[in-house]
Amino acid sequence: MQSLPGTARAVAYPVPMSEPVVISIVDSHTEGEPTRVVIAGAPMLAGRTVREMAEDLAARHDWFRSAVVCEPRGNEVLVGALLVPSADPTCATGVIYFNCAGVLGMCGHGTIGLVRTLVHLGRLAPGSVRIETPVGVVVAQHSGESIGIEVANVRSFVHRADVTLRLDEGRTVHGDIAWGGNGFFICEDHGEAIELGNLQALNQLACSIHRALARDGLSTVNSYPVDHVELIGAPRDPRNHGRSFVYCPGGAYDRSPCGTGTSAKLACLAAHGTLAPGDVWRQESLIGSVFDAWYAPSPEGGVMPTIRGRAWITAQGTLLLDPTDPYRHGIVPSTVR
Repeated sequence: MQSLPGTARAVAYPVPMSEPVVISIVDSHTEGEPTRVVIAGAPMLAGRTVREMAEDLAARHDWFRSAVVCEPRGNEVLVGALLVPSADPTCATGVIYFNCAGVLGMCGHGTIGLVRTLVHLGRLAPGSVRIETPVGVVVAQHSGESIGIEVANVRSFVHRADVTLRLDEGRTVHGDIAWGGNGFFICEDHGEAIELGNLQALNQLACSIHRALARDGLSTVNSYPVDHVELIGAPRDPRNHGRSFVYCPGGAYDRSPCGTGTSAKLACLAAHGTLAPGDVWRQESLIGSVFDAWYAPSPEGGVMPTIRGRAWITAQGTLLLDPTDPYRHGIVPSTVR
């Protein structure tokens, strides 16, 4: 097992701040979707497990999350990744993912971006690495090149199949509620073109589905919210099998095919008997990037998915939080007059 530094060099400082705070970061993108890994400057988190530390981040240090990924230093698309110690002796590190809306359970594209970042920093040799997330251990496999990083994700499964939703505007859609490390409603009979030119209609439909799930008491799975909506259509490239629009918490669409969303889709395909174990499913994103994915049956039910994608380093530097800046903790509702 490879060993890694177990934390992003935590520091203790109060909020409000009296001194400037410096946060070291490395940015990457995975098939178009950005990840920001915090290298130094994170607050010290309480808890033994990664899940407990993620809960502490959300409860006591949410200002740090918003400072790293929200405007004016970030945006609604950006996902942050914070290295933390793992209580599992088989794991090289733990990681907490978060975006502009809050802390996430898992992030497939983020794990690929994290591995690429650790390789870039010289902290990870080619091979296999076990990483603890708030929802379980994932295993990444890489060669040291950008041609593809594989992530064996947590167990994924269908929570409710063939759900009928009557939307506010009178439209009816059907889909599956599934878990892939985050909660998803996955729909194919939506009738919308999965194209960038149709982005407004896709966003409106996803928001309507999200409201209907909450109204009908269908908004949780595996103790996490069903806060992602995945609309599937025909692929543009005949070498691929499906094209996805994934609406993420915070209101952005995933530029990548979405790792946890592709995992949830594999669980649906397996449950409906339309994809055999080991067969590759190639999922396009709205911008045309692709994840390869396949699964093995899980002894506990559902599937054990693996996704493969590419990532590239885009920036390396520091974020500066000036105590005189009214937006030092990000532009969030509490800072808007």
